[in-house]
Amino acid sequence: MDIASLIDLDPVLELLVLGGALALIPAAVVAWRARRQGVRGWRAWQRVLTVATLFLTLDLVVFGAFTRLTDSGLGCPDWPGCYGATTPWGARSAISEAQAARPTGPVTHHKAWIEMGHRYLATAVGALITGLMVAAWRARRQPGALSPWWPTVTFLWVCVQGAFGALTVTMKLQPIIVTLHLLGALLGVGLLTAQVRALHEPGSLYERAVIKAWRGSPWRRAGVLVLALVAVQVALGGWVSSNYAVLACPDFPTCQGQWWPDMDAHTGFTVWRPLGQDGQGGWIALPALTAIHMAHRLMAVVALLALLFYGMGLVRHTAWQREGRVVIGLGAWQLLTGLSNVVFSWPLLSALAHTLGAALLVWWLVRLLVVPDWAAEGAPVRHGYKGLHATSRLQRAP
Repeated sequence: MDIASLIDLDPVLELLVLGGALALIPAAVVAWRARRQGVRGWRAWQRVLTVATLFLTLDLVVFGAFTRLTDSGLGCPDWPGCYGATTPWGARSAISEAQAARPTGPVTHHKAWIEMGHRYLATAVGALITGLMVAAWRARRQPGALSPWWPTVTFLWVCVQGAFGALTVTMKLQPIIVTLHLLGALLGVGLLTAQVRALHEPGSLYERAVIKAWRGSPWRRAGVLVLALVAVQVALGGWVSSNYAVLACPDFPTCQGQWWPDMDAHTGFTVWRPLGQDGQGGWIALPALTAIHMAHRLMAVVALLALLFYGMGLVRHTAWQREGRVVIGLGAWQLLTGLSNVVFSWPLLSALAHTLGAALLVWWLVRLLVVPDWAAEGAPVRHGYKGLHATSRLQRAP
C-alpha cells in the first residue's frame, strides 16, 4: 500500500471543527478563572492563554508517548481520520475486520481510540495556537503586546508537526520520523515557554532586580550549552524508544553482564530504515540495538553531570537557589525514571514519567534562558529597600 492511499482528507473539516470545539473548553475555563482573578489588559490575557496552551502541549507530549508505548501508533492506519471516518465509532466495522484478520496486530478498537484521542488533542492545541496567532496580529498595536511573529512561528511549527504526525502513520512508525516528531513536540514546548516568559510581569522590585541581574549573568549563557546537551540526550532517547531498544540492556550498570558488550553502531545509527529493519532488507540484530541503548546511557552521564554542575552553580547564589534546585531535581527525576525503565523492564508508568521529565527539563531550561522583554530596557530599576538589598546581593555574587 503506497503512502498516498493512506491519506484520506474526507474527515478533515469535521476534525477541525471537533478540535476547535475541544479548544473552546480550556479557553473558556481559563477565561472564567482569569476574570475571577481580575486579569486586565491584552498582555495579561495573552500570557494566560499561552500558559494554557503550553500546559496542553505538555499533556500532548505525554499522550504521544502513551500512544507509542501502548503500540497504538497504527491503531488507525490512515490519516487524519480512522478508515476515513472522524471517530472510531464510524470505523467500527473496518476495525473489527482488521482485528479479526490479525488479532495481535496494530489495529484494535482500544488502540484506535488512543490514536484518535491523540489526534483530537493535537488538533485542539493547533486550534489554540491558531487563535493566539490571529489575536496577536489583531492586537499588535496595543501597549505591551508581544510581537505577533512569536505566535506566527509557533503556528508554522504546529503545521510542520502535523505533517510529521501524518508521516508517522504513513511511514509505518519509521524510527527517524518518530524521533523527529518527538523533538518537534519539545520544540513546541520551548516556543510556548519562551512566549510565556517574554510576557511575564515582575511581581516585586526584588523580582525585577533579580531578573535584570540574571539577564547579564554568565550562568544564563551557560544554560545554552546545558540545553544543547539535553537536546542531544532527548534525541538519543527518542531513537532508543522508537527502535524499542530499551530492553537491549536489561541490567545496570553493566549491559548484558558486560561493561562493553558487542555493539554495531553503524547499523544502529543508520538513519533511514523501516522499523525493525537494518537498512539492508534484514531484521535489526541485538548488537545494533545494544549500540543504540549504550549511546543513550553514555550520553546520560554527560547530560546529568552538566545538569548537576549547572544546578549547583545556581544554588550558590541566594537569588537563584530555587532555579538551581529545580534543575537538580529534574536531573534526579530523569536518572531514577531512566534506571527504573531498565531495572523493571520498561513499565508504562516509568516510561511516561521519563518522557514527562524530558519535557519539563526543556520547559525549565528555556524558562531560564528567556528573560521578559522589559528586562532588556536600559531604564534603571526603581529601588525600594528590598530592591536595593536584592541588587546589592546580586552585585556581590561572583
